[in-house]
Amino acid sequence: MRRVPVLVVTACLCLPAWGAAEPATGAAADAAAAVPPAADYAEPGNWLCWPGRTPNACAADLTTTVVEADGRARTETFAADPAAPVDCFYVYPTVSMDPGLNATLAVAPEEQRVVVQQLARLGARCRLFAPLYRQFTLAALRAALSGHPLPGSDNPAVLELGFNDVKAAWAYYLAHENHGRGVVLVGHSQGSGVLTRLIRSEIDGKPSQRLLVSAILMGTNLNVPEGADVGGDFASVPLCRRAAQTGCAIAFASFRAAVPPPPNSIFGRPRPPAAGMVAACVNPAALGGGPGELKAYFGSGTALLAGNSSEPVAWAQGLTVTTPFVSVPGLLSAQCVSADGFNYLAVTVHAAPSDLRTHDIPGDIVRNGAVRTEWGLHLVDANLAIGNLLDVVAAQAAAWAAAHPALPR
Repeated sequence: MRRVPVLVVTACLCLPAWGAAEPATGAAADAAAAVPPAADYAEPGNWLCWPGRTPNACAADLTTTVVEADGRARTETFAADPAAPVDCFYVYPTVSMDPGLNATLAVAPEEQRVVVQQLARLGARCRLFAPLYRQFTLAALRAALSGHPLPGSDNPAVLELGFNDVKAAWAYYLAHENHGRGVVLVGHSQGSGVLTRLIRSEIDGKPSQRLLVSAILMGTNLNVPEGADVGGDFASVPLCRRAAQTGCAIAFASFRAAVPPPPNSIFGRPRPPAAGMVAACVNPAALGGGPGELKAYFGSGTALLAGNSSEPVAWAQGLTVTTPFVSVPGLLSAQCVSADGFNYLAVTVHAAPSDLRTHDIPGDIVRNGAVRTEWGLHLVDANLAIGNLLDVVAAQAAAWAAAHPALPR
């Protein structure tokens, strides 16, 4: 079957430098124009997901059609765990279709859709918290990539809006809802960049580090020293290498095994370049290394990630999928690969001739009819590994609870 392209117009993308720069100081900060007022995270409307609140973008239908290699299908239901032992704090990728440099704090369909695709399923393992934030928009991304940045791009104070929002949301959550519970930080793309900064400034080596169950940083370049699991972007938060390890980070960027990162790849190498550093790759399907089966959950039909595809997906011959999600067990595997200066998660499709399912998967970014291979499978980083991450978080949550028996559940 044909490769399924996805339109770039609603892709969850980020310019890698965004969310990674340190705050401006001195004359640059003094020259900043008036800054919009700080976001108030006591306001329920500034959260996409918060346990027990309505509306709650994470309270979505996650029913899945599980398609086997012989074409047989069954329905898998989903239920969140209101008594989950840990929390998940999520920062979403670049999805805003607002016209300016920064998104507003108004809830839009694109924010709701990405939360359903990337976060809601983790509700089986943790309570879910997802703040809105004034992220850099898709319009800002396209303008920056074209070499014509939007007005305000040279204003340090405006450039800090998104990070300062997430920092404020994190502080509000800690003060009002955490009560000593363990926390899994979850991000993708721009969200991963923002969380990397948050960990560096507010968690790494700070009292709140004791709360860190893990940090899941998808679709990003996390710098680590070559041959080491700690150092680089984080001074004391190592990479996760076993299921029950806590206080660690999982970071990866996915590419098709048959289409490795090209020389102009956006992911798979340190950003910014640094001597002795590589981009971290931790395989959610095999934390200790080697290959592992991916337990993917894709949006069915045309609801892939950001809500649009240029054509529907034929998941199996003669099968019409009516559930919001579809799973194809045994079809995909992944392994971290180091080659040609890149570290990345190489995804292989194992479609035998007798397999009645799709012989390919969605996830490519297509523009003007051409696959943008420099982005890899960025659109579906989270979809590819969400089932594996459910297993990892379950093991980490149990280990964290066992090590902190006196703290709240």
